Amino acid sequence: MSNNIKLLILEDDKLFNETLQDFLEEEGFDIAFALDPYSAQELTYEQKFDLYLFDVNLPYETGFSLLKKLRDSGDTTPTIFLTSREDKLSLIEGFNVGADDYMRKPIDLDELILRINALLRRQIREDIVHIGKYRLDSRAKRLYYQDKSMIIKKKAIELLLLLLYSNGEVVTIEKIGEHLWHVNQEISLGSIRVYITMLKKYFPDNIENIRGVGYRWKI
Repeated sequence: MSNNIKLLILEDDKLFNETLQDFLEEEGFDIAFALDPYSAQELTYEQKFDLYLFDVNLPYETGFSLLKKLRDSGDTTPTIFLTSREDKLSLIEGFNVGADDYMRKPIDLDELILRINALLRRQIREDIVHIGKYRLDSRAKRLYYQDKSMIIKKKAIELLLLLLYSNGEVVTIEKIGEHLWHVNQEISLGSIRVYITMLKKYFPDNIENIRGVGYRWKI
């Protein structure tokens, strides 16, 4: 399972960070790492990861705060918190901000591998979304009709996923821009309109334009 799987480790204890890197690389994972949440957030803008391993007590802000920002931006990457916190309130807060799992330190590395693989297996099952007569592979960013791949840009697929996961709520133009472009990139309103037009070709009855505000997926 670990071939070409990319993990991001956020841990401010340099020695433990290196221990995790060495162990997980030996298991065949592709590893990126950060020692602080700001650097980790930059890495999430630059590349797509299959899973996050986040410490909680960090410089500048907590892992909880970082994950909440990522979830609010539409990032659904599976996340495991690794923490020395033992109180139940921290456990509750971790899951409330969108964690998928939570391990208390000291970490048993063999158990960590089991939990990572379990999350990745679940993610693979959830990657396929059926929308009427279409099949959406959210990982590969491809839309299929029967077995034929539709010609549609990846950013349009990312917009489709954002609309789908918003559960009928209006997605503002600002949020779409933040989701489709990195912080240092210029948002293109014209491109958003082009992507919406592409999506309406396949889902003409599902996408509603809220004039001057954004769009929503009609459930």
